[in-house]
Amino acid sequence: MAKAKTAYVCTDCGASYPKWQGQCEACSAWNTLNEIVIEPASSSKGASRHSNWAGMPEQARVTPLGQVKQESETRLSTGIGELDRVLGGGLVSGSVVLVGGDPGIGKSTLLLQAITAMAPQFPGLYVTGEESLSQVAGRAQRLGLGVDGVSALAETCVERILTQAAAAKPRLVVADSIQTLWSELLTAAPGSVSQVRESAAKLVRFAKETGTAVFLVGHVTKEGGIAGPRVLEHMVDAVLYFEGEAGSRFRLLRAFKNRFGAVNELGVFAMGDKGLREVANPSAIFLSGSRVPQPGSAVMVTREGTRPLMVEVQALVDQSPLANPRRVALGLEQNRLAMLLAVLHRHGGVGVFDQDVFVNVVGGIRVQETAADLPVLLAVLSSLRDRPLAEKTVAFGEVGLSGELRPIPNGEERLKEAATHGFRRAIVPKANAPKSGRVGELEVLGVERLSEAMDHAAN
Repeated sequence: MAKAKTAYVCTDCGASYPKWQGQCEACSAWNTLNEIVIEPASSSKGASRHSNWAGMPEQARVTPLGQVKQESETRLSTGIGELDRVLGGGLVSGSVVLVGGDPGIGKSTLLLQAITAMAPQFPGLYVTGEESLSQVAGRAQRLGLGVDGVSALAETCVERILTQAAAAKPRLVVADSIQTLWSELLTAAPGSVSQVRESAAKLVRFAKETGTAVFLVGHVTKEGGIAGPRVLEHMVDAVLYFEGEAGSRFRLLRAFKNRFGAVNELGVFAMGDKGLREVANPSAIFLSGSRVPQPGSAVMVTREGTRPLMVEVQALVDQSPLANPRRVALGLEQNRLAMLLAVLHRHGGVGVFDQDVFVNVVGGIRVQETAADLPVLLAVLSSLRDRPLAEKTVAFGEVGLSGELRPIPNGEERLKEAATHGFRRAIVPKANAPKSGRVGELEVLGVERLSEAMDHAAN
């Protein structure tokens, strides 16, 4: 029997090497190379090559792209509106979706709710490798879910799982979790890089050949990434991450990759005794419950995918006892905060070089767009002067290094969102301000320079 061919793959970037070495040359990470099997031994190679679940040809044929028949994407509603939003409008037949998140965040609960909601029209198979069938049934009963049309399988061997799935012919398969599955073709332990990669590859092939949608639950590392080889994220069609602050009942579902929809879409859920519940008005959870304006607080309109969200940015400026004052940013990029403080000093005439500056985005959301520049500076200025901004004031805009305010995309939609939530005044870049100067009851102040925005915020 011929010996199996192996390689060493970096778990951080996916680069492969013929032999082990301490450092990955592609990403400079240390001790991240793990051995995987590229080609199994000759005795088991044939079984892998000829297995086919849909009666498709054994060999692919070269086809001119213009002659390929384009089939319309069949999207299946999961019965959960926020999950449909993150997926791009629903679950596509034959797609493979990887769902990751911290332990206990609600991954299994969400997928159990989805598979039971879809069961009347689309029968599903829930494969558990971590729990017994009684535990899965007990959770469904505790959450008050109807289980008609849902089958369950407690198995970790991927070949047996696919054999059972081929016989049951479900429209949806949930594998919880991919780190517990193993293949008979490999001798490595379950959860190893080679087993995770081989198991995922077989499930992806099964999904594409049969048109069955597949959800994979993935464990995360202490750094927050999906455990296993990085190539796993390249194999699937969509990668969703569950996020949530410790002690908070709110959960954020974010798409980092989606071949069938927009990335960076955000779904908001609240965890309760009956499972995850959709949050109809996400902006409300990101705004402070205090009705009286507080120093160091500014409200902005950010955009997550296709959805505008009202977000509160808080800043605390305090005298620093250190030679190098601290700059701490939660939910924002720390280097950008340092740059904005330099712009505030150079073009706003306000220096905080002897002050500690702490900036936080309420609700645990991460703002990755430049629209947060102006609200951050207004919040810092408000905390420094111990003077709150005017009530019902919202702001957004990018601040350039020369002190100018640059326009941001979708300004009109952001202003409409602010007007819907009862805000009365908006400080925005002049290019984003409407000619009438108003959006409903919202007065829009268009400014060109940071100094002008500071003057309006002081009034």
